[in-house]
Amino acid sequence: MGLTDSITTQVINIFYSNLMIMKRLAILLVSVLFFSMASPIVSPVPVQATSEDNVKEINFVFLHGFNSNASSLQPLEDEITNKLPEYIAGYGRDNPNISIVADTLNRSYINNVDIETWAGNIANDINTRFAGKSNLVLIGHSMGGKAALYAVAHNIGNIAEKVAMVVTINSPIKELSSYYFVGGDTNLGYEGAQLVLSDQGVLNSVAKYDSSEDGLWVATNKHWLALISAESYPLSTQFDSGGIDLLPRDMDDQIVPISCQYADGADVIYYGEYAHSDFKILKEVADNLADQILSYIFGGNMDFSVLGRAGSFEHKSDLFPGTDYWQDIVGGILADSGTVTHFNESYFKWQQWEDTVGEYDIGGARSTFQTSQKVSFPLFTGITEKGWLDPDNPKDGRIYIKTRAAPRSTVQVFWSVYQQGLLPEGIERNHYEVEIETGTHRTGVTLVSWETSNPRDIRLQIWSQAESPFHWFRVQWRVYYTESRQVKLIDSLPVKVLSSG
Repeated sequence: MGLTDSITTQVINIFYSNLMIMKRLAILLVSVLFFSMASPIVSPVPVQATSEDNVKEINFVFLHGFNSNASSLQPLEDEITNKLPEYIAGYGRDNPNISIVADTLNRSYINNVDIETWAGNIANDINTRFAGKSNLVLIGHSMGGKAALYAVAHNIGNIAEKVAMVVTINSPIKELSSYYFVGGDTNLGYEGAQLVLSDQGVLNSVAKYDSSEDGLWVATNKHWLALISAESYPLSTQFDSGGIDLLPRDMDDQIVPISCQYADGADVIYYGEYAHSDFKILKEVADNLADQILSYIFGGNMDFSVLGRAGSFEHKSDLFPGTDYWQDIVGGILADSGTVTHFNESYFKWQQWEDTVGEYDIGGARSTFQTSQKVSFPLFTGITEKGWLDPDNPKDGRIYIKTRAAPRSTVQVFWSVYQQGLLPEGIERNHYEVEIETGTHRTGVTLVSWETSNPRDIRLQIWSQAESPFHWFRVQWRVYYTESRQVKLIDSLPVKVLSSG
């Protein structure tokens, strides 16, 4: 497994229900939760250079995650090893005077230690196995990727000059303690889980250490490729552990929220709706990741994820018992906005108003409108009716708003009109991220989908709900588009000349 597994989940669940049971169970699980050092698995790629030849070397280092070992990355290593000769042959056709020499290192590490110790162990192995060599490509899954960024950014064991690129796969780049876990504990019981007696700091590094600055340094001075995945909406049951959604407010890969898997500076590739460790058991996923990594190195066309639009909205349940439901369309471009305010000067009578706001022609096809209200007497004051003034004209951005107010009360309505706003020709949407940023319990995002099948349309439909009364939440959404480009890391690697001697 990567960051955690079903055993760890069971321990955490027991911790919440009975602390003493967890303490006893933790002692029993010490022997199986962590793996000790194993012999290195060295798989040199059978690519030889002739004497008196110009040579570029590439050395792959595979780094497993927490509660795992070297065998977990063997499927990905196998795919890269099998595909590499074809990529090298393609490069050789354009560069006939340059040969490629490749080698790999994949071994197990003590993974109950803090990130600095883990990074030190990685650096020691690199300096031993690849002494005098450079052009390292570190490929880290989960905590292995987080430790790799730390090792390079902090130049642990002076390996920074040896490393050309870091690849992270579903790694918890940001601190997990900042995310909302089931039951409302933002640490998912990480502090409690440290009752596992063999822990020597890894849980705190996962929960509390933010690798964003490490990643930015690597991205600025080297290369950082972040491979990310997640379920399709926060309350999806797709990757639930034992029927429990550990991260009910976030789109996650079963263990790590998608927004936690990268940070500023990363070249991000979203590879689909896959769980944290699917590449270990699904050949098509390992095959895909291998192609992404090798394409980055040898210059194939790649579809990177770039932020297109982002925003947020809030909902509050009403005062009556039950469940309130909403369906929002987001991702359009703001075309017009304003405020309507009315005060009822009467001391005895209710008053109502009808307003038409917005522009007749907003310059494009309208998408949706939003309204919110601020009232001084909520039980009897507010919006009673609203809608498009001309439902049949897609370019008419005018809204009809009907309001009422109790005696001596004020009603204020904030309104916004959005137009469709397609991506430019040739640019297509990539993926979306939706999360509940803050709010009370008993709320959730129950479904998310693209508004249309048009790949240039990045609008979303978001279904959400909250139990009544007195529950609320704020949803944050981000939509990404595809930027197709080449990196071709191989061109930046230095050439060595092998002499006949």
